[in-house]
Amino acid sequence: MPSIAFFLNPFIIRALLAVILISVLAATAGSFTIFRGLSFMVAGIAHAALAGAALAVVLEQYGYLRGLDPLFIALIFGVLMAIIIGASERAEHIERIEVSIGVAFALSMSLAILFISLMREYSVEAWALILGDILLLTTKDIIILSIITITVAFLFVLFMKEFIFISFDPEGTRAIGVNVDLYHTIMLVLIASSTVVLLKGVGAILVYAVLVVPPAIANKIAGDVYSVMKKSFIISIFSGILGILLAIPINVAPSALIGIILVIIYFIASIRKK
Repeated sequence: MPSIAFFLNPFIIRALLAVILISVLAATAGSFTIFRGLSFMVAGIAHAALAGAALAVVLEQYGYLRGLDPLFIALIFGVLMAIIIGASERAEHIERIEVSIGVAFALSMSLAILFISLMREYSVEAWALILGDILLLTTKDIIILSIITITVAFLFVLFMKEFIFISFDPEGTRAIGVNVDLYHTIMLVLIASSTVVLLKGVGAILVYAVLVVPPAIANKIAGDVYSVMKKSFIISIFSGILGILLAIPINVAPSALIGIILVIIYFIASIRKK
């Protein structure tokens, strides 16, 4: 059993705060990612953000944009990708959107590899966004994560009714005069912002797990939209805290354990549902 001193450690405090904020994003952005069937987009956004961060590092190494946080360029790349995907296809045609995401994913990966190959030297910033470590988050990282999380949560609450309508009946929603494409694009931008801001904590490789898997589990055991969101939050909190508690004594990356725990819970939920 961890001592009180363990929980008073600044690294642990920041990690636990990050778990709470990540859980809010999983309950909001993650849930609507599942409702819209756009889980693949999270991986695409993550790699677009990685390309943006790699570009920022390259520009700094070549004497441009000195002192600029790579996460800022990563956010721009992620949001631009979301806007392009939203503009490329109508919101009703999920199959076509998935094709657009696949093409954008290929472009993002190609750009990321290109920019990484142009680096003059090893970059801690780029490597941190690839792997992430929730125990190494700084106060600045927590502040940025808090701002994005509060903004995303507020906008999801503000447009909750419209987002639910376009998630389950976009054609009917368009028929009653709602600008489906506009709200769909706003939703994609919010999902993109949530994905990018999580890179520092869990990395581009595991961001899919922490954002999409909790609502995917909740979607199997819950009966309505709001139950899915509540259960997503609880599942994300549980897996995050458990991952941190297990990672310390065995000296491994917490994000890896969090991902493994979530996948195990997902398979258990799938078996029980069958």
